[in-house]
Amino acid sequence: MSELCKQMAMLGKGLGNENRFTILQTIMKEPKTVGDIAKLSRLPQPAVSQHLKVLKSANLVESERKGQEILYLVNATFMSKLLKKLTANLA
Repeated sequence: MSELCKQMAMLGKGLGNENRFTILQTIMKEPKTVGDIAKLSRLPQPAVSQHLKVLKSANLVESERKGQEILYLVNATFMSKLLKKLTANLA
């Protein structure tokens, strides 16, 4: 399996769950903490943490520490590169 296929499979795994897609939408505009994501998505905090773990393993989400808080944000660089690779292979 090519690297692009593996990355696309991970993208599908990340986006293939409604709750994970909701989490991505929640952090699309600005980074947020797990607590903020839980409130906005109306999901329990432990569930949000588990979904974030899957999204991070798929490289769709990154985290950064600000003091004692960990903020989660969309990995726009990875997603952009992946979509460019995909469209280059379609042409």
